[in-house]
Amino acid sequence: MSKLPALTGKKLVSALEQAGFSVLRVRGSHHFMAHPDGRKTVVPVHSGEVLGPGLLSKILRDIEWTADTFRARL
Repeated sequence: MSKLPALTGKKLVSALEQAGFSVLRVRGSHHFMAHPDGRKTVVPVHSGEVLGPGLLSKILRDIEWTADTFRARL
């Protein structure tokens, strides 16, 4: 598995919305997102900050995507 791309929370939210996820609610800077099939995750959107690789891999596990699937969706 190669490295995950570095991106901000805002870009990740956009990519997830294109994949069918929607924002359920926002609490502070955390966007709670869900897919109609039941997958859910939380994405922190801090202005200008890049998501760390550990957090990004946790989000990918939550939504049941591989790194290759994720790169293809970007």
